[in-house]
Amino acid sequence: MSEPLVSVRDLRKVYPRDVVALRGVSFSANPGELIAIRGRSGSGKTTLLNLVGGLDRPAAGSVTVDGKAVTELPEQALLELRRDVVGFVFQSFGLIPVLTAAENVGVPMRLARMAADEREKRVELLLALVGLEQHANQRPYELSGGQQQRVAIARALANRPKLLIADEPTGQLDSQTARQIMQLIRAVVRSENVTALVATHDPSLISLADRVLELKDGAFLTPEPTPA
Repeated sequence: MSEPLVSVRDLRKVYPRDVVALRGVSFSANPGELIAIRGRSGSGKTTLLNLVGGLDRPAAGSVTVDGKAVTELPEQALLELRRDVVGFVFQSFGLIPVLTAAENVGVPMRLARMAADEREKRVELLLALVGLEQHANQRPYELSGGQQQRVAIARALANRPKLLIADEPTGQLDSQTARQIMQLIRAVVRSENVTALVATHDPSLISLADRVLELKDGAFLTPEPTPA
């Protein structure tokens, strides 16, 4: 049995004015597993993903990703984690408007100082993976919402992350396109052997996950057993 890629233990987050976002959340995610985190708006989904990805700090508890204690890392180490280990996909796509699809996908590789020839091959491979090899030279405004999200997924995979974090990645898409994007994420998990955490409140997408964790008022409805 392989070690979990993600291990979260008794995670708590409190915002100003004593607003409690997470109340002792614990779970693990195995390599190559697609986990859907469901819950209504305000249930704590985004807060949880931000803490796992090192975008925020908890009030208490621990997060370990790929053997690294995320909650204890200094800022520079967190930057390296987000660059090399974790890929992010957001609801708003977050593409750079003046860059082509290929250039957007290549941005993380430039930041990692990947050699130009290797970068070009990786960009071509990723655009093919998400079915957009014919749209490499188009800019975001020339693409549909679903196509833009595909570019965002390709960009998230640029530096071969071990963990893909997607926060409501289908929130701006129609139901048919949303299901196609979720199916793509599932295919990526299999082909790239990535662990994926996907926050969604869309019931139609839940069936595509390997496992579902439901948040309500900052806690899982059915808490996972804590390992001995």
